[in-house]
Amino acid sequence: MAVDRVKGHLDGLILAVLETDPLHGYAVIEAIQRRSGGSLDLPTGTVYPALRRLEDAGRVRGSWSTVNGRKRRTYTLTAAGRRALAKERSEWRQFSGSIAGVLGGAS
Repeated sequence: MAVDRVKGHLDGLILAVLETDPLHGYAVIEAIQRRSGGSLDLPTGTVYPALRRLEDAGRVRGSWSTVNGRKRRTYTLTAAGRRALAKERSEWRQFSGSIAGVLGGAS
């Protein structure tokens, strides 16, 4: 699936995969790919700037750690991020229902 199709939904996708566990940037990409059944293979150049933007907005908190000698920034969802995720989910349900009503076929 083309990356431009997730435009406007990227933040919600990232927040959703961070909901249960803290993840480093590349693990966020892998989680999105896995949970989408492989149809969303987002480039690092898309995800890393979004993580920084979410951190600046207070929706995720990043911390540095060293794993196998490599420094990694691990991201955790904040309370503000949980609220933003709930809002994203609500808006997605409404939006996808509206689109399904139009594309779902003639009634």
